Amino acid sequence: MATITASMVKELRDKTGAGMMDCKTALGETNGDMEAAIDWLRKKGLSKAAKKAGRIAAEGLVGVAADKTRAALVEVNSETDFVARNAQFQELVGTAAKMALDTNSDIDALLAAKVPGAGVALADHVSTLIATIGENMTVRRTAALAVEKGVVGSYMHAQAAPGLGKIGVIVALESTGDADKLAEVGRQLAMHIAAASPLAVTADELDKALIERERQVYLEQAKTSGKPQEIIEKMVEGRLRKEFFQQAVLLQQVYVHDGKETVEKSLKAAEKSVGGPIKVKGFFRFALGEGVEKKEEDFAAEVAAAAKGR
Repeated sequence: MATITASMVKELRDKTGAGMMDCKTALGETNGDMEAAIDWLRKKGLSKAAKKAGRIAAEGLVGVAADKTRAALVEVNSETDFVARNAQFQELVGTAAKMALDTNSDIDALLAAKVPGAGVALADHVSTLIATIGENMTVRRTAALAVEKGVVGSYMHAQAAPGLGKIGVIVALESTGDADKLAEVGRQLAMHIAAASPLAVTADELDKALIERERQVYLEQAKTSGKPQEIIEKMVEGRLRKEFFQQAVLLQQVYVHDGKETVEKSLKAAEKSVGGPIKVKGFFRFALGEGVEKKEEDFAAEVAAAAKGR
């Protein structure tokens, strides 16, 4: 039996919004498994904000670079937001994003690539900046997209400088239509993705394990209705289509720019002005620090320690 600590209870409470005793019970029922405890609370109807499980926790910047038929994203983390406003750090992120256009989503290749004008690998360049600025930095991840015919749209939310910010999106659109008009469609769609945070372009591309996890949550909730098993199964599949897929699948989401039609229908309508079919080849959305644990600091203790010269 796992030991349930106060910090585990607090973490679960922060992630779900459930009561402290409910969180303690959930952890006890799931032997301390945090993800299973989140599902346990959801099945009992006690989780108020399960989506907080992936909340942003790290500092730094996301960078984007684009040139019509290709675009790339990078995330570079720092210890504090002060460094994210540092000109040298911002130059690092911007340079890394441009370099990522040629490294095909390969983080190792990006770190090994030579920095233009510096003659050293990006990893070594980062090490030098760490020594100069005095704070740890990490090039955490990168992604790139390209099309032969079409555009790769991009968008950066909460910009700290051109191409640098907190949430970056790139989305590849294949089309033989007007490139300039298609570029505007791509920019608008990238903005939608930043706001709506889809998980995949189509339902077929969703992680099967994730779908099954949602199915089990809906199943447990439906069992309380007392209806026959065949009715329960239809209820579950209906909720998957109408709730989960419409939230997680890009083409099934309601387009944020009009709040009425789905993304799929809006793109179909845009084909008339573009002058050709539009296919969403793929997308990437980087939100700064998502999935990264951030150490909680006691600010008063930190100041006291600094005052004592420790």
